[in-house]
Amino acid sequence: MEFGRISENQYASIDYTLPINQPFNTTVLSGNMSKEVSIYIGCSKWGRSEWVGKIFPKATPEREYLPHYAHHFNSLELNATHYKIYDRRTVEKWAEKSRGKGFLYCPKMYQGITHEGSLSSKHVLTDNFLSSVTYFEEQLGPIFIQLSDNFGVKRKQELFDYIERLPVRVPFFLEVRNHDWFERQEIREELLSVLREFHIGSVITDTYSRRECAHMQLTVPKTLVRFVGQGLHATDYARIDLWVEAIKNWMGQGLESLYFFMHLAEESYFPELATYLIDNINEQCKTNIRKPSFIKHNLLF
Repeated sequence: MEFGRISENQYASIDYTLPINQPFNTTVLSGNMSKEVSIYIGCSKWGRSEWVGKIFPKATPEREYLPHYAHHFNSLELNATHYKIYDRRTVEKWAEKSRGKGFLYCPKMYQGITHEGSLSSKHVLTDNFLSSVTYFEEQLGPIFIQLSDNFGVKRKQELFDYIERLPVRVPFFLEVRNHDWFERQEIREELLSVLREFHIGSVITDTYSRRECAHMQLTVPKTLVRFVGQGLHATDYARIDLWVEAIKNWMGQGLESLYFFMHLAEESYFPELATYLIDNINEQCKTNIRKPSFIKHNLLF
């Protein structure tokens, strides 16, 4: 994901602090630690050729990446659904390859709905999209609605009307990117209030040059985080440390579910950075999240 990326020589000039204690969150979180928190951590792809021999067995063909991915991770941000509404057979085939592993797919809504024309005319297309992803059955996680960068505040009523008509049986998270949504506090709070009213989550995107998108505000007692990193740069580790602190804080306040997805410029390093994140959450938050298992090569001495 290129959103918010900058050149490496600018990394040190960014303030990566996360504004954890947002007053708005007190209207959503109970204030008491949840007895059980569901944490799902994954990537934006289910495999790279560089993972073969690293976490995938040697000579694993590309068609078998998905079942191996589901062995190492418990979730996936499914970006394929942003470009096409898939037929039942394809979705069921994907689901079968990860069944029985406590795995969730979090589909990104089709771009024909979110990026083309008005939302007011997309109810039939939305129904078609939802009919497609429901074939994931028990493996269907929240659906991620990303609006285009040029979808601004002037279209807020169009957005609010669309949100109101979404089915309540399906969990949704919304990501807005246009600067207009963040420039004025009253506009941001109006959006958050509407999302809270209709039980829609607010996506938190942590990327370099768009720090306002790491707003840390919750509209449901769940959150979906999109983390944009470089690929094992020192700033990636420092930012992950800040996220572990935030997650621990939220868990103490009543967070029920976390979905955390990584986007790296160097995608071959997904397993390493995910392992760093999971190890630290498991240690700091006393959890037991599944993590990648690296292949140990026999060395001859």
